[in-house]
Amino acid sequence: MSTAEPILFAHRGASGYRPENTLAAFALALEQGATGIESDTWLSADGVPMLVHDQTIRPPGRRIFVTRRTADELAPFGVPRLADLYSTLGTDFELSLDVEHAQVAIPMLDLAIEAGAIGRLWACHDDLDLLGELRRRSRDVRLVCSTRPRRVPGGVAGVAALLERLAAVPVDALNMHWLDWTPRLVAATHEAGLRAFGWDAQTPAAVERLVGLGIDALYADHPDLLLARVRSAVSPAPP
Repeated sequence: MSTAEPILFAHRGASGYRPENTLAAFALALEQGATGIESDTWLSADGVPMLVHDQTIRPPGRRIFVTRRTADELAPFGVPRLADLYSTLGTDFELSLDVEHAQVAIPMLDLAIEAGAIGRLWACHDDLDLLGELRRRSRDVRLVCSTRPRRVPGGVAGVAALLERLAAVPVDALNMHWLDWTPRLVAATHEAGLRAFGWDAQTPAAVERLVGLGIDALYADHPDLLLARVRSAVSPAPP
């Protein structure tokens, strides 16, 4: 079992306690001890990276397309800009962003560079061409391939070929559901020079399993519980 503490990503902020992908959820996550924040990003109609899960938001009786509204038009609905996150909370944390469509990738990257936070930005996608484009734009951005073995040609057996392709980009981490990870897959990922990330680590059993496998980052909705569970798994109480 590893004694190193993995990155603790708060999934959409402390989304178990505050509305997801809001500045309040992000701030609470850091207060509760998260070392990273996770969110999703879309590009507004005026070219601004926004932090919101879906392309549409649904206030009562309405359906609003994020990509068809300006950042100012989205603000009253609680949709923050990526720039708002940095200006409000600084940059002293890891930031995992799901790139929800290709158009947001470069503006997101440029904004992180401008904020001096590019080395702590983990850009997540499953399209290796897109990840390769980001790598050509910056050697410092952290790139993450988010997938599952069932989506990889050849399934679990095909992950080895995928790791070779990721290492060639190079990508920094492979992110999969906590149930997808096995000792062999974690070892192969580390041997390829990549980190292994596990998402949906919502239960004590999930956290204990991932920590025991030597996982490098976990994602969960309740950062305080995640922190307590990780520390318990890393340093179990003496008999």
